[in-house]
Amino acid sequence: MALGSSSDVSLLSQRLLGKVALVTGGASGIGESIVHLFHKHGAKVCIADIQDDLGKRLLESLSGSPDISYIHCDVTIEDDVKHAVDFAVSQHGTLDIMVNNAGLSGPPCPDIRDFDLSLFNRTFDVNVKGVFIGMKHAARIMIPAKRGSIVSLCSVASVVGGLGPHAYTGSKHAVLGLTKSVAAELGKHGVRVNCVSPFAVATGLALAHLPEDERTEDAFSGFRKFVGTNANLQGVELTSEDVANAVLFLASDEAKYVSGANLMVDGGFTASNHSLRVFR
Repeated sequence: MALGSSSDVSLLSQRLLGKVALVTGGASGIGESIVHLFHKHGAKVCIADIQDDLGKRLLESLSGSPDISYIHCDVTIEDDVKHAVDFAVSQHGTLDIMVNNAGLSGPPCPDIRDFDLSLFNRTFDVNVKGVFIGMKHAARIMIPAKRGSIVSLCSVASVVGGLGPHAYTGSKHAVLGLTKSVAAELGKHGVRVNCVSPFAVATGLALAHLPEDERTEDAFSGFRKFVGTNANLQGVELTSEDVANAVLFLASDEAKYVSGANLMVDGGFTASNHSLRVFR
């Protein structure tokens, strides 16, 4: 069969055919892109989010497919996550892929002396505890099955300081540590655990630190310009779909021997010391 034939394209477009995935924070932003892409590639997807209106709207946009479901889930509440995992299994038969996408950036605070501890705790509750609970309950299903892929959304702030608020940066370092530690445990069960670390993407999460009256289209344009100026790879804009593609790879059998990895989707940003500017 010639490469590039319609049969080849059809096969390539179904990289998750028959797989069941649960995506936390799947109603908007990067999570929504992951849901669309997984659905396109043949997966049965359960969307877990606290944004019920957006979740239901996403279901409607997918034409009410029986392979897509939605459940309300606060990732900081273990019973919610446990119920979401059990719901995905009851709706679709099993759980092959867990995507821990739900996260917070938190407001900026340039002076550590002024940092509100309640905001610090909230960021860690969502970004770290939420990821850990997702890993725990995904493992509950995947260990007996002797297979599975857990993918968590991390950040360039997992390896570099000064790119976000202290709580956000600390939480993403913790997600990377959890990824490596849980991968070390679950490898003997055939379960892979990885994370994806994107550079800045113009989503609601990225602009959440702005006052509500400043979250305008102009703010998104300014954000994109700022990112473009500070990025390493020029001429390409990072989108939520690019991040979703990285998650798709790690979730699929194409990454069957990849575990404990932090896949950087940053255009080489973290590979460069931008303060030196020797190539400019």
